[in-house]
Amino acid sequence: MKKYLLLLATAVAALLSCQESEKALTDRVFAVAARQYADMEASLSETTLPRTIEADTLRTSNPTWWCAGFYPGSLWYIYLRTGDGNIRAMAEKNTRKVYAETQKARSHDIGFVTNCSYGNAFRITGDTTWRQPIIDAAHALATRFNPNVGATRSWNFSAKRKKWLFPVIIDNMMNLELLMEAHKLCGVDSLRDIALTHANTTIKNHFRDDYSTWHVVDYDPEDGSVRMKCTHQGYSDDSAWARGQAWGLYGYTMMYRESGEKAYLDQAEHIASYLIGRLPSDGIPYWDFDAPEIPDALRDASAGAIMASALIELSRLTADRNAAKKYLATARKQVRTLAGPDYLAEPGENCHFLLKHSVGSLPGKSEVDVPLTYADYYFLEALLRLEGKL
Repeated sequence: MKKYLLLLATAVAALLSCQESEKALTDRVFAVAARQYADMEASLSETTLPRTIEADTLRTSNPTWWCAGFYPGSLWYIYLRTGDGNIRAMAEKNTRKVYAETQKARSHDIGFVTNCSYGNAFRITGDTTWRQPIIDAAHALATRFNPNVGATRSWNFSAKRKKWLFPVIIDNMMNLELLMEAHKLCGVDSLRDIALTHANTTIKNHFRDDYSTWHVVDYDPEDGSVRMKCTHQGYSDDSAWARGQAWGLYGYTMMYRESGEKAYLDQAEHIASYLIGRLPSDGIPYWDFDAPEIPDALRDASAGAIMASALIELSRLTADRNAAKKYLATARKQVRTLAGPDYLAEPGENCHFLLKHSVGSLPGKSEVDVPLTYADYYFLEALLRLEGKL
């Protein structure tokens, strides 16, 4: 028996020694990222930003697209890791492309657009040039808040088009970071109050007993009552759309970090337990946890990247050491899978995006099994968090 245990220990040690170190993995990914994004830049005009791939060709967007902030945000992350002045120049140029979007809240996504671009520019450089648009955007987002509902409105879809009066999606949780950041910068308490109220309303109405979340909750804007709970991008109204679950996990982890309110930590931990219990062995979720094609259903790299980033931060915030180890182990598994050949593009491939195999809206037949800018962004963020740079 002793001989067997010794052989087993030797085999395990040998296996571990063959595994790429975390630093080597991060070095490799950021080297690919720097090259891919520099090449991506050559495909853009003065007013366009990358969106995805369509028919094996780069599809771009204008700055009004909800994902417009992720490309400059990724450039800021690459600059933070590499210190490359050319990358910084690209980050500055592409951040300025979205300036007009910081001045008017076309939707709740002003948070994504602004916080990833101007927010990262200010946090990483400390240059006050980037400060005021963050404050402007937060005040613009606040105009979408309805005190009767206790939440900010997501979309402007008309009642005739979708039969919604005041739709609020779980994605909104991500945009509360803009309000919390601006509150720190300008001291306007109403911005923080709106963020906390929205987070509390979402806990009350968006989550099921198992801590999975509905995608859309529609409210009556006059009295705040819930009109319906449904999906827009998931398999069914009662399924667990993977990216929506990831937004919830990330959103409440962030809100605990920003506010110190324990209810948000508790919510994040409940969501984490639910997700970890349903992940496939490699850590990358199916596009919907209840997709009928499982185990042959499409995976969503973007949901995996968002979860990984959130779990790393949650591992630092929880007081439960065993839970922290579980969160970190899961995130590390997800990062390693995403950094492997099944998901990470080779230089020159994938129209210069980093990650393959994300799913935008399968029911809408839009951006299915393609690269997406937010998958790259949260993947890079997860790696920087593992290194302690964020």
